[in-house]
Amino acid sequence: MTPDEFLSAATVEPAVFELRPDYRAMLVVIDGLTPAVTAQEGGQGVDELITAAEKHAAGLLAASAVDELPHIAAWREAYRGFGAKPQRTRNSLEALTRRAEKGLPRVNALTDIYNAISVLRQIPFGGEDFHCYQGPARLIRATGTEPFETTANGEPATEYPDAGEVVWCDDAGVTCRRWNWRQGRRTGLTDDTRTAFFILDALAPTSDADLHAAADALVDALTDLGAGVRATSRLIGAP
Repeated sequence: MTPDEFLSAATVEPAVFELRPDYRAMLVVIDGLTPAVTAQEGGQGVDELITAAEKHAAGLLAASAVDELPHIAAWREAYRGFGAKPQRTRNSLEALTRRAEKGLPRVNALTDIYNAISVLRQIPFGGEDFHCYQGPARLIRATGTEPFETTANGEPATEYPDAGEVVWCDDAGVTCRRWNWRQGRRTGLTDDTRTAFFILDALAPTSDADLHAAADALVDALTDLGAGVRATSRLIGAP
């Protein structure tokens, strides 16, 4: 599928909106990335973004407990809504904000960029390799039979979500468990990724304008990581 076709076919199951009517997903596909540029020439801009994110997190945590930051608090409540324990399985935004104070992880340029913008904008991000998807992205309440490819003790492993868990998936299985907790290895970003797919998750009080601004910041940060970078996006909300 083309990026436009992929985004048009992406869906959020009604059961998810029943759980959280305030949920919105900003989906962004960025094409035209050049692996050599991403790996070798993106370093300086990535370092600046990470430094800014770490400073921002430190300022937030100096003024508030992490679980009282508005969007993080909203996601903790959403996790409880489908039976997850947020103190054990932290949403990606909370995990990164906690970690940023002491230093964000370094994975690869694409992942480092979206992690930094996630902290700066206080919005959970997911980033995956578009060409590793089998069919469109779907956000569903799991039956518990969908396979999730991950690692355990450093070795490839397959897990299954809990019944009723909110998961992102494609035709081959789960791509991200517990809404925005852990992404699978099958669709992970690498230095060879030429087309990236990003998911920005929002609950109130985060606004549509906040989502658009975060998506714009992501596109701006990736513009220099290829000749002719192109972005396509779609915002999905409750009908």
